[in-house]
Amino acid sequence: QVQLVESGGGLVQPGGSLRLSCAASGSMFSIYDMAWYRQAPGKQRDLVATITSSGTTNYADSVKGRFTISRDNVKNTVYLQMNTLKPVDTAVYYCHAHHPYGTSWGQGTQVTVSE
Repeated sequence: QVQLVESGGGLVQPGGSLRLSCAASGSMFSIYDMAWYRQAPGKQRDLVATITSSGTTNYADSVKGRFTISRDNVKNTVYLQMNTLKPVDTAVYYCHAHHPYGTSWGQGTQVTVSE
């Protein structure tokens, strides 16, 4: 099955930057549609950004102009570059894959934006 392992979360001050990584198992990563979601305590899990197998991207309005999703098919990895971070961005960030076997979730990585 497809396994997703996230890394790169941590504590950052408002206005700072972080880059999240999601490494995927399997030999057909290039055809997976990938996404990042986030979930704050007591809130719903919300879609942050998507990237298709062809490289087409889409973003939630709240992160447009600040976040960039990208993928490296050689490394089987999807990234989320987060700039100009705000306290409202604080959440657990989850990687998601849509693949021929179904869907997969990563374990989540904590992002905290605070003074």
